[in-house]
Amino acid sequence: MNSKKMNVHFLLDPLESLHGPLMPAYLIAKELREKFDFVFVSQTINGDVAEQLSSFGFRTYDLHKHFLFSGSLLTLEAWLRRTRFEPSNAESSFVVNFSQCFLADAHVYYAQGPMIRALDDMRPEMNRTHSLAYGLARWAFIKHDKAFVKKIKERSKLVVANSGFCARMYEDLGFKVDAIIYPPSDCELFKPVTVSPSGAYALAYAGKETKYSMLKKIAEVGVKVKAFGSKVPFPDALLRQPNLEFVGKVTDKELVNLYSNALFTLSVFTHEPFGYIPVESMACGTPVLTYDRQGPSESVINGKTGWFVENDQQLVNVALELWKKGYSSSFRRDCRQRALDFDVKRISNEWLKLIEGFSEI
Repeated sequence: MNSKKMNVHFLLDPLESLHGPLMPAYLIAKELREKFDFVFVSQTINGDVAEQLSSFGFRTYDLHKHFLFSGSLLTLEAWLRRTRFEPSNAESSFVVNFSQCFLADAHVYYAQGPMIRALDDMRPEMNRTHSLAYGLARWAFIKHDKAFVKKIKERSKLVVANSGFCARMYEDLGFKVDAIIYPPSDCELFKPVTVSPSGAYALAYAGKETKYSMLKKIAEVGVKVKAFGSKVPFPDALLRQPNLEFVGKVTDKELVNLYSNALFTLSVFTHEPFGYIPVESMACGTPVLTYDRQGPSESVINGKTGWFVENDQQLVNVALELWKKGYSSSFRRDCRQRALDFDVKRISNEWLKLIEGFSEI
């Protein structure tokens, strides 16, 4: 038996941090690094990210493409510009395309949602300039997205979606999804840090998919809300709301502490194919208040690890009721147990079986 480890190439969106598009690949590679040699490929890789990956023995392949934007707009620009890539040792490599920006032959395309669906869902929360620009360009985006998905399907041996909701979005475009593997979460990092949570606030993530209008309404009825995040500017109008505190960028340690001490986590989104926030919150023992739709409806268990609502007014009502009355301590125990279903050790085993299954063909 050949003792040399197989190369596994992960094709990824532009890498600005270890979070976001890199997280699933990063966690899987950390768990399986004794079995495979991992190469992280991207159009551009932040120097600090490259050093961190190298410290774990991972190789990086930076294509050094230059972009005009950063943050959320960087991914959109990279998607529009689309990159072709073929590994130099393609015959001896296993290729997983995690990206919406690469057009490449791959054993697996990890589908995380068509770009046009994300843009459509996020449009109501866009500022007027971005909304108008998107409206004018939407027909071209649709054409671009459909062509990309079709070519990706043709060049991938297997299409794996990150949730049932995500799979249905692709099936709506006429493309069959072969399997579903949820993104992994690091339940050794995200775990309760106290047996006596303060419960002094509801926690929320502030990102491109956040429904900011709901954070404002919930704060206005008297619920104290803390919001974290640094990828997009936080709306100035919300900074003037006395019940809403924006803490900005936080370390992993600070985030675990925020989750652990929150009364509940608000997952108020416009578009969420899966959603790391609910799973991380549950891993820290904190239940989640969210909508009964899209990715979070597959991770949160209504009435056991959180609460589902059908509309915005119901969300405000339930948030206020929880703020005033609290909930049973059993929720925190059940949250931790549910989060373990998404732990990286379990999810990585699914990837191991998938990769080894291909190598035996």
